[in-house]
Amino acid sequence: MENSSKKSQLIPVLREGLSVVQMIVFKEMRTALQDKYPDRASTELSMLAGAIVSELFGSPNAEEKFVQFREKNWGIIEQELLSLHADMPGLCPPITDALRILVLCDSQEGNQGTADLLTRADSLGILIKDRDVPLPSSFMGFVRALGHEHNLIIPPVQINPEQDQEIVH
Repeated sequence: MENSSKKSQLIPVLREGLSVVQMIVFKEMRTALQDKYPDRASTELSMLAGAIVSELFGSPNAEEKFVQFREKNWGIIEQELLSLHADMPGLCPPITDALRILVLCDSQEGNQGTADLLTRADSLGILIKDRDVPLPSSFMGFVRALGHEHNLIIPPVQINPEQDQEIVH
Protein backbone atom coordinates (compact mmCIF):
# COMPACT_ATOMS: atom_id res chain seq x y z
CA MET A 1 0.00 0.00 0.00
CA GLU A 2 2.78 2.42 0.90
CA ASN A 3 4.57 1.79 -2.42
CA SER A 4 1.35 2.61 -4.29
CA SER A 5 0.98 5.81 -2.28
CA LYS A 6 4.54 6.91 -3.13
CA LYS A 7 3.94 6.18 -6.80
CA SER A 8 0.65 8.09 -6.79
CA GLN A 9 2.46 11.11 -5.31
CA LEU A 10 5.27 10.88 -7.85
CA ILE A 11 3.14 10.87 -11.02
CA PRO A 12 1.51 14.29 -10.31
CA VAL A 13 4.93 15.78 -9.54
CA LEU A 14 6.33 14.46 -12.82
CA ARG A 15 3.28 15.73 -14.70
CA GLU A 16 3.88 19.16 -13.19
CA GLY A 17 7.41 18.97 -14.60
CA LEU A 18 5.95 18.03 -17.98
CA SER A 19 3.74 21.11 -17.84
CA VAL A 20 6.78 23.29 -17.20
CA VAL A 21 8.52 21.87 -20.29
CA GLN A 22 5.35 22.48 -22.30
CA MET A 23 5.23 26.11 -21.08
CA ILE A 24 8.87 26.60 -22.06
CA VAL A 25 8.31 25.11 -25.52
CA PHE A 26 5.21 27.31 -25.88
CA LYS A 27 7.13 30.47 -24.93
CA GLU A 28 10.03 29.68 -27.25
CA MET A 29 7.71 28.72 -30.09
CA ARG A 30 5.60 31.85 -29.71
CA THR A 31 8.73 34.03 -29.82
CA ALA A 32 10.00 32.24 -32.93
CA LEU A 33 6.60 32.57 -34.62
CA GLN A 34 6.52 36.31 -33.84
CA ASP A 35 9.81 36.66 -35.70
CA LYS A 36 8.63 34.52 -38.64
CA TYR A 37 5.14 36.02 -38.94
CA PRO A 38 5.34 39.64 -37.69
CA ASP A 39 2.13 40.52 -39.56
CA ARG A 40 0.00 38.07 -37.58
CA ALA A 41 -1.94 39.02 -34.47
CA SER A 42 -0.48 38.08 -31.09
CA THR A 43 -3.57 36.00 -30.25
CA GLU A 44 -3.21 34.02 -33.46
CA LEU A 45 0.48 33.39 -32.81
CA SER A 46 -0.32 32.18 -29.29
CA MET A 47 -2.96 29.82 -30.67
CA LEU A 48 -0.48 28.59 -33.26
CA ALA A 49 2.21 27.98 -30.63
CA GLY A 50 -0.39 26.20 -28.47
CA ALA A 51 -1.46 23.99 -31.37
CA ILE A 52 2.16 23.02 -32.06
CA VAL A 53 2.79 22.14 -28.41
CA SER A 54 -0.47 20.18 -28.33
CA GLU A 55 0.61 18.18 -31.38
CA LEU A 56 4.01 17.45 -29.88
CA PHE A 57 2.58 16.21 -26.59
CA GLY A 58 -0.53 14.51 -27.95
CA SER A 59 -2.99 16.78 -26.20
CA PRO A 60 -5.05 18.59 -28.84
CA ASN A 61 -7.72 20.92 -27.49
CA ALA A 62 -11.14 19.48 -28.37
CA GLU A 63 -12.94 22.81 -28.12
CA GLU A 64 -14.47 23.59 -31.51
CA LYS A 65 -12.66 26.90 -32.10
CA PHE A 66 -9.30 25.18 -31.52
CA VAL A 67 -10.22 22.21 -33.73
CA GLN A 68 -11.13 24.62 -36.55
CA PHE A 69 -7.98 26.67 -35.97
CA ARG A 70 -5.86 23.50 -36.17
CA GLU A 71 -7.52 22.42 -39.42
CA LYS A 72 -7.19 25.89 -40.98
CA ASN A 73 -3.52 26.21 -39.97
CA TRP A 74 -2.39 22.60 -40.34
CA GLY A 75 0.18 23.47 -43.03
CA ILE A 76 2.00 25.93 -40.75
CA ILE A 77 1.72 23.61 -37.74
CA GLU A 78 3.17 20.71 -39.70
CA GLN A 79 5.97 22.84 -41.16
CA GLU A 80 6.93 24.15 -37.72
CA LEU A 81 7.00 20.60 -36.35
CA LEU A 82 9.17 19.46 -39.25
CA SER A 83 11.63 22.33 -38.82
CA LEU A 84 11.69 22.43 -35.01
CA HIS A 85 14.83 20.28 -34.72
CA ALA A 86 16.74 22.59 -37.08
CA ASP A 87 15.25 25.91 -35.93
CA MET A 88 15.36 25.25 -32.18
CA PRO A 89 17.78 22.40 -31.45
CA GLY A 90 18.05 23.51 -27.81
CA LEU A 91 14.45 22.39 -27.26
CA CYS A 92 15.10 18.81 -28.37
CA PRO A 93 16.65 17.61 -25.07
CA PRO A 94 13.80 18.85 -22.84
CA ILE A 95 11.17 17.64 -25.33
CA THR A 96 12.86 14.22 -25.51
CA ASP A 97 12.96 13.91 -21.71
CA ALA A 98 9.41 15.21 -21.29
CA LEU A 99 7.97 12.83 -23.88
CA ARG A 100 9.74 9.88 -22.27
CA ILE A 101 8.47 10.87 -18.82
CA LEU A 102 4.97 11.36 -20.28
CA VAL A 103 5.00 7.84 -21.72
CA LEU A 104 6.32 6.45 -18.41
CA CYS A 105 3.62 8.25 -16.40
CA ASP A 106 0.87 7.14 -18.76
CA SER A 107 2.20 3.59 -18.68
CA GLN A 108 2.12 3.60 -14.86
CA GLU A 109 -1.52 4.68 -15.07
CA GLY A 110 -2.39 2.00 -17.61
CA ASN A 111 -2.57 4.31 -20.65
CA GLN A 112 -0.41 3.04 -23.49
CA GLY A 113 -1.79 5.54 -26.03
CA THR A 114 1.08 8.02 -25.86
CA ALA A 115 3.89 5.63 -26.86
CA ASP A 116 3.44 6.66 -30.50
CA LEU A 117 4.46 10.22 -29.55
CA LEU A 118 8.05 9.00 -29.28
CA THR A 119 7.87 7.48 -32.76
CA ARG A 120 6.42 10.72 -34.13
CA ALA A 121 9.07 12.84 -32.41
CA ASP A 122 11.73 10.54 -33.85
CA SER A 123 10.32 10.88 -37.37
CA LEU A 124 10.35 14.68 -36.96
CA GLY A 125 14.01 14.58 -35.89
CA ILE A 126 13.17 15.94 -32.43
CA LEU A 127 13.79 12.79 -30.36
CA ILE A 128 17.38 12.33 -29.23
CA LYS A 129 17.65 8.54 -29.31
CA ASP A 130 21.00 8.20 -27.56
CA ARG A 131 19.88 10.38 -24.63
CA ASP A 132 19.31 8.33 -21.47
CA VAL A 133 15.77 8.04 -20.14
CA PRO A 134 15.83 10.36 -17.13
CA LEU A 135 15.13 9.14 -13.63
CA PRO A 136 12.39 11.15 -11.91
CA SER A 137 14.87 13.04 -9.70
CA SER A 138 17.15 13.98 -12.60
CA PHE A 139 14.14 15.00 -14.73
CA MET A 140 12.83 17.27 -11.98
CA GLY A 141 16.31 18.75 -11.44
CA PHE A 142 16.59 19.41 -15.18
CA VAL A 143 13.11 20.96 -15.23
CA ARG A 144 13.88 23.18 -12.22
CA ALA A 145 17.04 24.44 -13.93
CA LEU A 146 15.11 25.10 -17.16
CA GLY A 147 12.31 26.78 -15.23
CA HIS A 148 14.80 29.04 -13.47
CA GLU A 149 16.44 29.88 -16.80
CA HIS A 150 13.02 30.83 -18.24
CA ASN A 151 11.84 32.69 -15.12
CA LEU A 152 9.32 30.03 -14.16
CA ILE A 153 9.27 29.13 -10.49
CA ILE A 154 9.13 25.44 -9.63
CA PRO A 155 8.93 24.39 -6.00
CA PRO A 156 11.51 21.77 -5.04
CA VAL A 157 10.15 18.28 -4.47
CA GLN A 158 12.10 15.57 -2.72
CA ILE A 159 12.23 12.36 -4.76
CA ASN A 160 13.85 9.49 -2.94
CA PRO A 161 15.94 6.75 -4.61
CA GLU A 162 13.12 4.18 -4.33
CA GLN A 163 10.77 6.47 -6.25
CA ASP A 164 13.45 7.01 -8.90
CA GLN A 165 13.63 3.27 -9.53
CA GLU A 166 9.97 2.29 -9.21
CA ILE A 167 8.64 4.30 -12.15
CA VAL A 168 11.40 3.17 -14.48
CA HIS A 169 10.98 -0.52 -13.68
